[in-house]
Amino acid sequence: MIQGTASSAGKSIMATALCRIFRQDGYRVAPFKSQNMALNSFVTAGGGEIGRSQVVQAEAAGVVPTVDMNPVLLKPTASTGCQVIVLGKVARTVSAYDYYDYNTDLLKTAAAALERLRSDYEIVVIEGAGSPAEINLKDREIANMRIARASGSPVLLVGDIDRGGVFASLVGTLELLDEDERDIIKGFIINKFRGDIEPLQPAIDFLEKRTGKPVLGVVPYFRDIRIAQEDSVYLDERQPNTSPGNLEITLIRLPHISNYDDFDPLEEDGCSVSYVTRRSQFGNPHLIILPGTKSPVVDLNYLRQSGLAESILARAKAGTPVAGICGGYQMMGQKILDPLRIESDETEVAGLGLLNVVTEYAAEKSTRQVTAHVIADTGLFAGMAGQDVNGYEIHMGQTRSKEKLSAFQITGTPQGPADYADGALNVRGTIMGTYLHGLFHNDSFRKAFLKNLRHYWELPDETGNAISDKEDQYDKLAEHVRRSLKIPEIYRIMGIDSQ
Repeated sequence: MIQGTASSAGKSIMATALCRIFRQDGYRVAPFKSQNMALNSFVTAGGGEIGRSQVVQAEAAGVVPTVDMNPVLLKPTASTGCQVIVLGKVARTVSAYDYYDYNTDLLKTAAAALERLRSDYEIVVIEGAGSPAEINLKDREIANMRIARASGSPVLLVGDIDRGGVFASLVGTLELLDEDERDIIKGFIINKFRGDIEPLQPAIDFLEKRTGKPVLGVVPYFRDIRIAQEDSVYLDERQPNTSPGNLEITLIRLPHISNYDDFDPLEEDGCSVSYVTRRSQFGNPHLIILPGTKSPVVDLNYLRQSGLAESILARAKAGTPVAGICGGYQMMGQKILDPLRIESDETEVAGLGLLNVVTEYAAEKSTRQVTAHVIADTGLFAGMAGQDVNGYEIHMGQTRSKEKLSAFQITGTPQGPADYADGALNVRGTIMGTYLHGLFHNDSFRKAFLKNLRHYWELPDETGNAISDKEDQYDKLAEHVRRSLKIPEIYRIMGIDSQ
């Protein structure tokens, strides 16, 4: 089990690296995180919704992601509550206070899911959540020491040296744990190190002497490995994209932004992508993107209050193309109806009016993987009709177009054939909305779309950079971490003879 001294210490990426390393060493390995809190999620082949980090870890392990890998997913709402997803399906929406009365049974659910994985795989890499030393939550949490105890899993504790105070945080975490919990921690990993390790050695020696536990490695900071990130904290740390390409894309960073990894391929394909929160950051983009959001109604109000809505509408009126995905698509319509008050206390909210569509929320959430083909053939979709694409849907309610200018026709799901329209276009084909997450990960679609966008602005065609192959990136991560960690010692801690 990988635990951390704090959120964003590097638990997810370390678990991903170990999944790949163990797979490379010939083991059948699966990831597990009992409880995940994230707005970035994914839909499994069975239609269940799980956290994005476990999907990445499953890919690194070379296995198909399932709901057992993340049995409890919490998606924060605009208020102080969260939507609770259990084994892939929405169970209820609760306040933060009430959740801890509700989660007693969830520990049993998580433990059962973990046991199913342990019966199918030789190694399960468990990722903790936040810090195990949250003393106000220790008797109620279901993601750290209670899981470690129940499963008998040795724990490696990760600390982030880049933010400072790593030795105090490692020692302090141990001090706040019970004695039996300290015994479960078998070693430390220092993450995000910059510079020469030699001056750090005296501090490492002190830590090992003070705690009696080994430092199992110091992992250098990296920026050149492209692994999908789960938390929006990544956007705070994200370096400006300096792609030499000739397309400028402005992506609106909504307060409840979700699944922003939808747009990672654009940064590798001749596009400079900027995440903006203020009008002053807007620039003069060739394309504006409204991404997914957990709370479209609340984020619509944010767009208006911040002045971003005015900037978006002014540029759209002047001819700048706009694309919306999922919640962004819903916001682009004429209005959002919420008769059951699912997303907010408002039963009807005016949209941006960029598309002649109306969204109405319903109690049931749509979560499915889909195959589709392009049916639009105008504007940014010119010459693309008939192209096949893959993606997935995660949304509440349905959006209906009044003009029947759909973008895609859904043709199938893992459960069988399907036949329904998705998305909408304006008459010129410059304003587009769709429910399809992962759309720009389809190479043929993305390249044709960007080619049309360049032609629209009378820019020269560019092939862009070669898109990073996921398998290569996971191998690169594994090599980076393997060089830094004492892998034979980790196998010994796990009770495995690595020879």
